[in-house]
Amino acid sequence: MLGINGITVRLGGRTILDRATASVPPGGRVGLIGRNGAGKSTLMKVMIGSLDPDEGTIDMPKSTRLGYIAQDAPTGTATPAETVLAADVERAELMEASETCTDPDRLGDIHDRLLAIDAYSAPSRAARILTGLGFDEDMQNQPLDSFSGGWKMRVALAALLYSAPDVLLLDEPSNHLDLEATLWLENFLKSYPATVVVISHERDLLNNVVDNILHLQGGKLTLYPGGYDSFERQRAERAAQLAAAKASQDAQRARLQDYVARNSARASTAKQAQSRAKMLAKMQPIAALMEDPSLSFDFPSPAELKPPLITLDLAAVGYAQDTPILKRLNLRIDPDDRIALLGRNGNGKTTLARLLAAQLPPMEGEMNASGKMQVGYFTQYQVEELASDATPLEHMGRVMEGKPPGAIRAQLGRFGFSGDRATQQVAKLSGGERARLALALITRDAPHLLILDEPTNHLDVDAREALVQALNAYEGAVILISHDRHMVELTADRLVLVDGGTAAEYSGSMEDYIDFVLGRNQPKSDAGGAKIVKKDRKAAAKEREAQRALKVRLTAVEKEVAQLEAQCSALDRAMFEPASAAPEFAKLSMGELSKRRAQLGSELETKEAEWLALSEQFPSEAASAA
Repeated sequence: MLGINGITVRLGGRTILDRATASVPPGGRVGLIGRNGAGKSTLMKVMIGSLDPDEGTIDMPKSTRLGYIAQDAPTGTATPAETVLAADVERAELMEASETCTDPDRLGDIHDRLLAIDAYSAPSRAARILTGLGFDEDMQNQPLDSFSGGWKMRVALAALLYSAPDVLLLDEPSNHLDLEATLWLENFLKSYPATVVVISHERDLLNNVVDNILHLQGGKLTLYPGGYDSFERQRAERAAQLAAAKASQDAQRARLQDYVARNSARASTAKQAQSRAKMLAKMQPIAALMEDPSLSFDFPSPAELKPPLITLDLAAVGYAQDTPILKRLNLRIDPDDRIALLGRNGNGKTTLARLLAAQLPPMEGEMNASGKMQVGYFTQYQVEELASDATPLEHMGRVMEGKPPGAIRAQLGRFGFSGDRATQQVAKLSGGERARLALALITRDAPHLLILDEPTNHLDVDAREALVQALNAYEGAVILISHDRHMVELTADRLVLVDGGTAAEYSGSMEDYIDFVLGRNQPKSDAGGAKIVKKDRKAAAKEREAQRALKVRLTAVEKEVAQLEAQCSALDRAMFEPASAAPEFAKLSMGELSKRRAQLGSELETKEAEWLALSEQFPSEAASAA
């Protein structure tokens, strides 16, 4: 049981948590949600002990192991595989001791403990997790410093999952993941055997993984059973009840105030009036559910342009001369299009977006764009590059130089920055508020085409819903890159798959694509990895048969790996604890045992490599195995 008992935290004179209280059941999977700035990360810091509360306690069994990702991404020359393995501190220390210890008795104890914690199968477990998070075999063995910050945070997440703590605390774990890795993470968390508390604004993750929602609002915690959709229904019912109770109380207050006003001066009714005045003073007001009036997205309508806005004809694009990332691009974008780009991170979605935004020129073929077309291109870099000491009004004034103050404030007001909010320093804005400011800046000229690359990072669930509604009301074209399935499903009417060095229309639905990623009813792509079409029954039967054969082989290899690991463990015991050696090894010399152990170690490496290769062809099995 994880108990949150009357936690109060005050920061900078402001009360963030106000006697927050809740109980997380053992083995529960809890989604911690709330508006941006509500105090979710603050509460999680209190849970892990990095922040002392002003009042209250966190209660849990003394032996509980907490797992939490630090804000700083891992760096250095170590590889992802080495970093993940090092997360098991006990194993790392024992492995090092086994190489240096010369005391036979101590060495025997070390190997007993290594066997007990299943240390020798650890590399394959670590590889499965890294594979699920998008690291192929080659990437797992490259130095950390060769990766971007987002990929480094994936390594940190992999290390945390591998360490298997008793209470797993995750703060926006999908922010650095693509859709494919997010789906793998969901499957992993569904089967996680211990307690999980996850801060997330991903509606699908909250529906598919958690069994309770812990809602933080006004410094208070409320636990709701079920996933996010269930929470929304319960919150709507509670809001209706509160509204009815508030209306009844307001009516009663008005009657009491009227009575007091009319009867206080009359001697015959003065006592009754005083009694009712006391009732008024003691009456606790019923607060309606807080709704943030500043939560606003309102994209200005562009001037009308004739279609098409952009056409690509056998275009190629990349960064290094004669080395295109994408080739054979044929695409048409019209003024009313809503297009979502699908595909793993690294396949070229952002490269295609930069081509369409005219930030990269085509290397081959042709790209034709309307001469009057305005493009608004949103990336997370724009959020990060906002000057922290400037205000929204100053930022907008710089990009709308020469425009009247009223026009500048009107554009800010479309995105919730009115009054004092427009003059608040960016440093004091939440991540979601900064994202809204970046969107306000890129849409100042009423663009005909909006290109949004992961716009939902740092936006809470309500803000994401508001953004969906604004995009649906927007009269221009939209190109969306997002791992938020809910947003893609509600806004996109065309799907384009970026894969295999090209991009082309995906004929299925978002649900079909998820099935494809997870290996369910998996369709087959053509040689270019582009358009995926429905197969006839005969082809589908062949595909299913191939998948069954692959699954059988994968299962067989897993058994072989387990057998080899067991044999290696038995040999280790025979070498370092002869008295307990298996009969088949008892008569062998140390030299023979060492030679046999080296042979088995080589076979184990080969089988693990085969498992990795097979798992990449059968991702759903790899996910379930992990």
